[in-house]
Amino acid sequence: MIAVANRQRKVRIDLPWLRRFAPLALEKCVPHCADGRHALRALPEVEVTIVSDRAIAAVHRRFLAIPGPTDVITFEHGEIVIGAGTAVAQAVAYGQPLEQEIARYIVHGLLHLNGYDDRSAAQRTRMHRVQERVMKSCLGQMADA
Repeated sequence: MIAVANRQRKVRIDLPWLRRFAPLALEKCVPHCADGRHALRALPEVEVTIVSDRAIAAVHRRFLAIPGPTDVITFEHGEIVIGAGTAVAQAVAYGQPLEQEIARYIVHGLLHLNGYDDRSAAQRTRMHRVQERVMKSCLGQMADA
């Protein structure tokens, strides 16, 4: 199971769309495991929380000792935290809808939970390839629905 919550008020988000997208993304990410542990299968629930950039900056500083906001932070226990303001900036920079940018962060977080890493260039390339395949499949399914 995957739950999506919006805990910020500044950025308008199509939460119903994201709540339809998230279970598809979870289903499509489960078979993609990078470390053999298949952690997504073991998690009873994944929680996705969309927060303000101020809130994610505090999480970023507290848990990773890095100042400033970021796009997405994933915790092993199944929590994915997404910065709404950063998502807006990235959506504008890449010329895509905000919900698709947030959806990409959901997929990214799910892949992290399933053992993918993006610290090295090779890891980033591998993760990005899987991420974009999952995104394309999910968006295609959303369009057909």
